[in-house]
Amino acid sequence: MTNNVCGSEERLCMEQNLDESVQCGRCQLLDLPWEDVLVTHVFCYLPLRHLVSLQRVSKSFHSLIQVYLANCHTFDPAQTGPHIPKEAFCSMLRHNQVLHHISIHNCSDWITDKELLPVIGQNQHLLRMDMRGCVHLSRHALVAVSLSCPRLQHLTLAHCEWVDSLALRSLADHCADLRSLDLTACRQLKDEVVCYLAGKCPALRSLSVAVNANITDIAVEEVAKRCRELEKLDLTGCLRVRNEAIRTVAEYCPKLQSLKVNHCHNVTESSLGVLRHRNVEIDVEPPLQRALVLLQDIVGFAPFINLQI
Repeated sequence: MTNNVCGSEERLCMEQNLDESVQCGRCQLLDLPWEDVLVTHVFCYLPLRHLVSLQRVSKSFHSLIQVYLANCHTFDPAQTGPHIPKEAFCSMLRHNQVLHHISIHNCSDWITDKELLPVIGQNQHLLRMDMRGCVHLSRHALVAVSLSCPRLQHLTLAHCEWVDSLALRSLADHCADLRSLDLTACRQLKDEVVCYLAGKCPALRSLSVAVNANITDIAVEEVAKRCRELEKLDLTGCLRVRNEAIRTVAEYCPKLQSLKVNHCHNVTESSLGVLRHRNVEIDVEPPLQRALVLLQDIVGFAPFINLQI
């Protein structure tokens, strides 16, 4: 059934004829149970843009797609194309109260609290949310997420410079099950609130506080000591982080898999070496390796050097 619907030629034929009455005893698509079969086992495999187009076929198909949109657990406007109009976003989510995952990154040019807050208020089972680059939102959006979605586990707030200490404290107070949090370029945040977050959300496995010159060893060490399950840590561009903090991370985070410290000029191989021996992925090459790459760029070839010496 899924393959028949997905095929472009057959789908075109279906769109032209499926809303007509049953002929010659054949079962049409709309004759199948909507919620038990079509919504649950068919439409979940189709790109959202195809479903949106299917609404135009007839009133019956429009009603069917509205039932699907009201029952879907994942919503990503990127599936409809590079941009989604404000009216379409509001219409598609007006009746949905069962979302688990939502991404509004493709709505960043226009989405404000006015459009987002109603969606958040009626979806209290959200587990994952991507708000990257949504510069027109305010702290009220994050507070609403905190209060309405206590089961939230994954949140991306990269380049949302409106995120402040009060909003992040609210998130920490109400979403203790957070597993991953991206605070890249949230430049209002300082050590104190990051320490508070670490104390409230010890289950964090992935954290980014990249591109924030306010972050120092104090915050990094507190995260390391409180979040022992940490697997990924992004400190890119945290200019005030030093070797002492990295040593603390190495000591308290045995499950660490990835560390990003590019442009952390006070972090050197003396602290990174311990993590390299544990096969932690680090985005900064060892000094000798960097020297060889530079030499190759200059002379056009890499001389043989025994790296085990």
